[in-house]
Amino acid sequence: MSGRFVRSSKYRHVFGQPTRKEQCYDNLRVSKNAWDTNLLKVNPKYLSVNWEAGGGGAFAVVPLHERGKFPEKIPLFRGHTAAVLDTDWNPFNDDLIASGSDDGKIFLWRVPEGFTLHPDVEPDEIQDVAPVGKLSGHPKKVGHVLFNPSAENVLATASGDFSIKIWDIEAGDAKLTLKLGDVVQSLSWSANGSLLVTTSRDKKLRIWDVRQERPAQETQGHSGAKNSRAVWLGEHDRVATTGFSKMSDRQLALWDIRAPREPINGFKVLDSISGVCVPFWDEGTQCLYLAGKGDGNIRYFELENDKFEYLSEYKSSDPQRGLAFMPKRGVNMHQNEVVRIYKSVNDTYIEPISFIVPRRSEVFQDDIYPPTTGLKPAMGPSEWFAGKEAIPPKISLASLYDGEGLQEVTPTLDKPTPTMSAPEPKPAEPAKAPEPAPAPEPTVIRPPPSMKEQGASMAAMVSKYADEDDKDDVDDSSSFEEVARPTERVVTTPPKVETPKIETPTESAAKSKEESTSSKPVEVSPVSASTPVTVTPTIVEPTSTVPADAVQRDIQELKSLIAEQTKTIASQAAQMQQLTAEIESLKAKLG
Repeated sequence: MSGRFVRSSKYRHVFGQPTRKEQCYDNLRVSKNAWDTNLLKVNPKYLSVNWEAGGGGAFAVVPLHERGKFPEKIPLFRGHTAAVLDTDWNPFNDDLIASGSDDGKIFLWRVPEGFTLHPDVEPDEIQDVAPVGKLSGHPKKVGHVLFNPSAENVLATASGDFSIKIWDIEAGDAKLTLKLGDVVQSLSWSANGSLLVTTSRDKKLRIWDVRQERPAQETQGHSGAKNSRAVWLGEHDRVATTGFSKMSDRQLALWDIRAPREPINGFKVLDSISGVCVPFWDEGTQCLYLAGKGDGNIRYFELENDKFEYLSEYKSSDPQRGLAFMPKRGVNMHQNEVVRIYKSVNDTYIEPISFIVPRRSEVFQDDIYPPTTGLKPAMGPSEWFAGKEAIPPKISLASLYDGEGLQEVTPTLDKPTPTMSAPEPKPAEPAKAPEPAPAPEPTVIRPPPSMKEQGASMAAMVSKYADEDDKDDVDDSSSFEEVARPTERVVTTPPKVETPKIETPTESAAKSKEESTSSKPVEVSPVSASTPVTVTPTIVEPTSTVPADAVQRDIQELKSLIAEQTKTIASQAAQMQQLTAEIESLKAKLG
């Protein structure tokens, strides 16, 4: 059955395209520190690189339009007294960046106007950039810094003191502290900035209600001893993690944040390579990219029906240590580029990898470029710390394609995601269904055609099974249609029998008992209790004399139809059992 159809996807033929060496960013000195971070961060204007610097810590900022080989000495962002471990760009201001260092300090920086790596001065006169702000509070090294994706100027920092601090950088204070009890390996915000997912050295996956300073969910993650990573899947209530098994196999897992006791469909084994697998989520295409440290391969999967469907793999002989993921508003839509990943090669140069949807059309592709987050936050820091939840407004990528600048198309959403509120109204619907059932009128009419209603109910049962069956199976759908056709004959015959029988006895009874007596049994039921004894023989007499044979034939036809339907339902149930057995066996083979 697996070879009968191919899953349809717009991204099945996406391919990775490398960049020529002369168009890369060459002659860099990427940090060789052993701390596990991505080493690179990028936005549509700049690329930050953790720098291998002696006598203190520094990082470099590379303007994306300046390509090729850089001079031996370039202006650095210098101020830390130990190696820089991580950086992160402000999502709402492309000129602001935060850095964390081995010295326990968090610095805030602003890229100067007209910043370039080729200044028109002598090498000895090149001046480094100084920080514009400083956050102190961690007694040990700060290994991760991450801005909130919804609220402005809210920053999360993870430290070697086994805690995460949430900063209001406008006030310069740490307003919240999350205590993990072990070293943080990765962290990722939800789309509305209210929840935070972390992985740590104790192999626990935690989903934090940040403003309550406690984990809302906690479960056992990957069982391997090596580092694991977590990424929030955009506006979904899902989290993806990469890690290792006890046998050091690389794994991928998908988690439901509401019930994360076990991953959905279990842990998926990727390979046996020893490098950490870095996950990137692309909200526009609903695809997950996995880039391995120490190898040159980048796999990508499409999320569909709570499963990661494998698409393809970009392979390269050049291993990568540093990785950065371009925001959607920075991709080249004129070349149908949906994702761009920057990777460091040999710690000396950085190569952009473009992932392109192969299409010939030269117009804007709105189906692969939905609205995305722009530069406007959903709220300020004071609103966020007060408990507000919202998703930032979306911008139209078509306006960027046409060169019209950023144009908002979706306002700020108060709810975190529509998928979380969708299942709530569904259980309320069945409560309304039993209300029309106790109506008195159908109870009087239903006793005579009970046999026919059984046939109709059986046909309805068959139609339910047909809806749940696989749409790609042509044989099952055709068998269900054959059962549905005879039921139409059953529905058309009852009114011919019912309507004359009910109307003629009432008229004959009304004529025999005169007009005055016919109104009394209709109004008062206890008085007419004796009258049905006299009425029933009058109903039987005309039916026995005139249409008795027709009634017998109808009953026989109903019995035969019901017998045929029970046989077909039994055979279809057997077929469904066979199909489910085949599906389970295929799942066992594929899993």
